[in-house]
Amino acid sequence: MEWRCAGLGWPGGVPVLRWAGGRSSALAYGRVIGFRAVGERRCVGARGNPCPLRAVVPARATQARCPECARLDRAFSVAADGVPDDPRTYRVYLAWFGAGLVKVGITAEERGAVRLLEQGAVAFCWLGRGPLMAARRTEELLRAALGVPDRVPYARKRAVRGALPGWAERARELAELYRRAVVLEGWAEALERVEFEAVDHSAAFGWGEAVGGAAVGATGGGAAGTPAGVADGTPAGTPAGAADGVVRELVDGGVVAGRLVSAAGPDLYLAVADGRVLVVDTRVLVGWELVGVDAAVGGGVTVPVEAVRGAAGGSGSGSGGGGEQDGLF
Repeated sequence: MEWRCAGLGWPGGVPVLRWAGGRSSALAYGRVIGFRAVGERRCVGARGNPCPLRAVVPARATQARCPECARLDRAFSVAADGVPDDPRTYRVYLAWFGAGLVKVGITAEERGAVRLLEQGAVAFCWLGRGPLMAARRTEELLRAALGVPDRVPYARKRAVRGALPGWAERARELAELYRRAVVLEGWAEALERVEFEAVDHSAAFGWGEAVGGAAVGATGGGAAGTPAGVADGTPAGTPAGAADGVVRELVDGGVVAGRLVSAAGPDLYLAVADGRVLVVDTRVLVGWELVGVDAAVGGGVTVPVEAVRGAAGGSGSGSGGGGEQDGLF
């Protein structure tokens, strides 16, 4: 049975590795996982259709699609305004990734906070809800008026996770941007403003207990110096956002193994045998056939590892055995 990776998802607010054919593997923090890459990385196709060429794609590409499938996927993408008549309700949000690192975006209301988890947003708040194009126009207004981007590179997100401020500071920053956003003129008439609610993802990411999420107003007062709806205190535990390196590509026969300590967006944080904590960017797992390995026996990391913010990285090569299996981990 072939296990070809289809990416990391967050259904129900928990990290799950998905596989071609519809299978999935739940990932529990503290669990030891290990796998070996086999063969070549193949294009995953587009919009539920397999790639007719089963084309080989570059190991470091963050999208496991050949040029033709990438064009087809983009043609029907909401992000590329490929479906302007989408009848669903959309929400505009502010996503917080670290001190001073906030973006504005939109997501289908039916998806809830899943899009924010997929992006690795440490905290977020909703701004408004309405038709797609009204949400898109308001997103552009807010991006320009607030001076926040609509995209943040994953390298920047990883770089700030190791030194995150506490919950109160996160929520204060979101509350201030919310206050500025809702008084702006030029919002699309069809877009309804949403009451302020700062939501924290620390618990979902394995960093401790989340303390946000109560629906509250953005004006008025809580404790002295604290906006209403902002709780004093920090999440329990210390965020496991610091890392010593990042896995940005696999190689045929290369092994990745370690104990899962946390996850954020597409990133898995593994404590490996030599004492380091490495980030595995699961976007580069997509399209590879993976075979489970016993991390206790043949553990370690034998794929290229890049440094993160000056941390030392290393690389190597190797392979392990593997036969038929009824589950990857």
